[in-house]
Amino acid sequence: MAILNLGLAGYLWFAPHAWYERTPGVAMMGPFNLHFIRDVALAYLASAAALGWGAWKRDVTAAVFGAAWPCFHALFHIWIWFGRGVPFDEIALVNLVGIQLPAWLALIAALQFRSRRAAR
Repeated sequence: MAILNLGLAGYLWFAPHAWYERTPGVAMMGPFNLHFIRDVALAYLASAAALGWGAWKRDVTAAVFGAAWPCFHALFHIWIWFGRGVPFDEIALVNLVGIQLPAWLALIAALQFRSRRAAR
């Protein structure tokens, strides 16, 4: 998950126009805003760093911290989806595969470090 978030951070930072134009649903949220996109890239970079550190050190606190941004982002997208009337369309599929699954899998993986410590 750390590598995925690092890759997304790089994509957002180095190819913001491509991300804006190719990601379903992004353009409907408003005009292209380089500052905002790079802010999101930095949030994903921080998440990748914390998830990576947590995995390397088996540190549940760092790993959960790294999963926090993607999970909050996922919750926000659920709110947006309800605001759109809960459609099952391409945007919802991209949301599920690209936002929801990675976020919640990152949190589940992060919490595994705690259960491994308890088993020792």
